Amino acid sequence: MKVIKLGDLKTKENMRGIMTKDVLKNDNVQVKNLILKPGDIIPSHQVSVDVFFHVLEGEGTIILDGEEFELSEKDFITCPPNTPMKVKADQGVKFNVLNVKTPALN
Repeated sequence: MKVIKLGDLKTKENMRGIMTKDVLKNDNVQVKNLILKPGDIIPSHQVSVDVFFHVLEGEGTIILDGEEFELSEKDFITCPPNTPMKVKADQGVKFNVLNVKTPALN
């Protein structure tokens, strides 16, 4: 067992220019903390595994297969494999989410 404190994890910029924290990765799961500033967008992409998002702070929009979902703190949304997804901090505030992939991507 391991306690992971998000506040203690190192923040880095990913290939899309979004600030992230690597929370956990093993064969079964991959968890990242995505911290979008107002106006940040993660462009449409898809992955071959199940994904869910849990909003930790703020508000934003997640678009799954063309359908828009406005989410706020404590909301969850699931995304099946191979579904186009896009994340937008379009509500004028930070959009801080956990991105969970099962199983983990290699």
